[in-house]
Amino acid sequence: MTNKKRPSVYLTRKLPDLVETRMRELFDAELNIEDAPRTNAELVAAMQTVDVLVPTVTDRITAEMIAQAGPQLKLIAGFSNGIDHIDVDAAARKGITVTNTPNVLTEDSADMTMALVLAVPRRLVEGTRVLANGSEEWSGWSPTWMLGRRLSGKRIGIVGMGRIGTAVARRAKAFGLSIHYHNRKRVNPATEAELEATYWDSLDQMLARVDIVSVNCPSTPATYHLISARHLALMQPTSYIVNTARGDIIDEAALIRCLIDGKIAGAGLDVFENEPVVNPKLIKLAKDGKVVLLPHMSSATIEGRIDMGDKVIINIRAFYDGHRPPNRVLPGRS
Repeated sequence: MTNKKRPSVYLTRKLPDLVETRMRELFDAELNIEDAPRTNAELVAAMQTVDVLVPTVTDRITAEMIAQAGPQLKLIAGFSNGIDHIDVDAAARKGITVTNTPNVLTEDSADMTMALVLAVPRRLVEGTRVLANGSEEWSGWSPTWMLGRRLSGKRIGIVGMGRIGTAVARRAKAFGLSIHYHNRKRVNPATEAELEATYWDSLDQMLARVDIVSVNCPSTPATYHLISARHLALMQPTSYIVNTARGDIIDEAALIRCLIDGKIAGAGLDVFENEPVVNPKLIKLAKDGKVVLLPHMSSATIEGRIDMGDKVIINIRAFYDGHRPPNRVLPGRS
């Protein structure tokens, strides 16, 4: 790229220093040092002047915003695995290529999913809270105090058996859980045999039979409130649900009602339907020990973020070197 005009690149949020430094070396990159979320007006203003927009998962790039983009904007290089926040079809109609950063967060997300699968039935957060302000609240070991549920021998039902769902299944199997899954199609026979997994083409049937539900499917129009009030009602009162995918896959209001009424035993949530706002009823349930809440941090590792940045850089370089970016998102796939 030494003999070509350096493309102007607009980063909507602060990225790891290593990524930003490399961006500045290769491109005319505008950084967001203070890491303040950009308003829609600021995003549109940038789209009217820069060659490349690098949004994150919290930046909603709508059809209306894309329509206002200048003719020089040819690439939206998303710093995210998911693409539900970008109107890919609208971008394609305007001749703008969209890329993402797939396959770098699988292990990190699966680790955090498994952490929640452990934390909720075994009441880990409640236990740490007892000692958080000293040991005065703890009178010592008791055979009936802070009892949770054993994992080994239980059934986990994975909703969405893609890369992350499969990685969760491998971890769960190591903890002695029996693997069940619902997916649009069955995984390949070798993977199913390795995991000793049971496939359910009916989500209803699976939810009624498992002890833990792990939501690992992408957010699409088809998966909006996939776990509805009706589906939640099918779960056993001793069962738990964990979501590290997207908040809108579960009907959050219905989940709250189920938890309050004791229709299910608990939940572990890393994502929320109206992020960054968290329903106050969920916060109260967390204080009461019914749920474990995390601030959307399942993919938050230093290594993962650097890997994502590397993919963004590769996509930009490939595009401006005249090649098809390796992580181009095709219209109709969002």
